[in-house]
Amino acid sequence: MSNIRKIRQIFNSTPVLEGAGVHLNRVFGNSHVSLFDPFLLLDDFSSDDPGKYLAGFPWHPHRGIETVTFILEGEVEHMDSLGNEGVISGGDVQWMTAGSGIIHQEMPHGDVSGKLVGLQLWVNLPASHKMMMPRYRDVKSGDIPRIEISPGIEVRIICGTMNGTDGPVKDIVTEIEYMYFTMNQGSDYTYKLKPGHTVFAYLTEGQCYFDENKAQSIRKGQLALFSDGENIRMKSDQSGVSFILLSGRPLNEPVAWRGPIVMNTDNELRIAFTEYNNGTFLKHRKDNSQV
Repeated sequence: MSNIRKIRQIFNSTPVLEGAGVHLNRVFGNSHVSLFDPFLLLDDFSSDDPGKYLAGFPWHPHRGIETVTFILEGEVEHMDSLGNEGVISGGDVQWMTAGSGIIHQEMPHGDVSGKLVGLQLWVNLPASHKMMMPRYRDVKSGDIPRIEISPGIEVRIICGTMNGTDGPVKDIVTEIEYMYFTMNQGSDYTYKLKPGHTVFAYLTEGQCYFDENKAQSIRKGQLALFSDGENIRMKSDQSGVSFILLSGRPLNEPVAWRGPIVMNTDNELRIAFTEYNNGTFLKHRKDNSQV
């Protein structure tokens, strides 16, 4: 099939410490802004050692972005300045739009064996929506459609549309699709995506090939960033594979980024941190009315 996307670059995750001392693997971040637009960051905080994640991510601010947390095993308790609180666990997604500003905390816990498997993605907001009203969505596993697109290939549709089935996350500002593929051993599939969109796959299990001749495999903990085109060819290895597949329309806007806040200019960053320090950061109350 023509117009197959090729692997542009392979990324290996890098160990970092975040929050109050959480050991996680950063797949990409602020040094890769131009490559992943409109995506900003992907962290894999999976571990089977509670000592590496229980310290969690105490209260901290965000502005100008959306954070998307996908839990495969274990759970994360969360609270925010809008009064939202709850727990997301295996298969659930937390989709938070920080907009004009939100302060929240995320505290992870493992399953009965102490295992935690989770990913957090940051998606940029365009300048026109950087200061939009914050909003928050918990999406439970049972509300995320699972479809079999080919024998031995299942896809969970978190955001976007596949084979006429829509994901539960809609009415978003930045145009993206978020899918989770599970392929049995030896599976082979070609998937069509929108030309001009940034597309990457990150493997959570197994090994996969994304080229016609199986010349280069991508394994668990690696990310494949693709060149432009219309289709992706995916072939699982003999052990089977699971991976997230993200597609997004680039914003092509300037990015000013410091810590948990992403704006368009350095002056906007200065304003955000000044407001945070003097107590005027939050623009909306718990009832979503303006301050």
